[in-house]
Amino acid sequence: MKNIKDCEFIRGEVPMTKFNIRNISLSHLQIEKGDRFLDIGGGTGSVSIEAALQGAEVSTVEFNEEACSLILENAKKFGVKINLISGKAPEALLNSEYGSVKFDKCFIGGSGGELKNIFEYLEEHLKKGGIICANFILIKNLNEFLELLPKYGYTEIEAHLIQTASMGKTGLFKSENPIYIVRACKKPDTELKEQD
Repeated sequence: MKNIKDCEFIRGEVPMTKFNIRNISLSHLQIEKGDRFLDIGGGTGSVSIEAALQGAEVSTVEFNEEACSLILENAKKFGVKINLISGKAPEALLNSEYGSVKFDKCFIGGSGGELKNIFEYLEEHLKKGGIICANFILIKNLNEFLELLPKYGYTEIEAHLIQTASMGKTGLFKSENPIYIVRACKKPDTELKEQD
């Protein structure tokens, strides 16, 4: 599979999950053909598009109007279908035609301060054994996410701090913001029954 370079996406002024972080996150998600994939905080659509190219059925939630336009433009450019839900998660999801869909994988690139409500939504809408992966810049949001994972029965928790720097035209390296990547798995029914 070809990994898309950042410069190939139509960008605008919208934040984007960059190449190295995007590919690490997608590796953690272990996307398979036919997966139902939810991207919360779609941005430019970079993660959604790569997931769709791997054969997933993708739904993306985004509240920024410019970002919504970019997601559709990028989807058209790369020839993939993205089910775009305009609004804030999880409310926009519940009010959409995808409100009752059960997802196999979920990526959180931006939560809009709604992490707890997103976990409540995923209680019913992320399949048992499903994978969640999230990216954070702020330690406050990282800590909240790490506290919520065990409370909602997630296991196999992995957390990484990734710091990247790229060489510019002058030969000097320019660093990017450090990113926290967290991945976890929702307990399958068999594990829940064993604990009863």
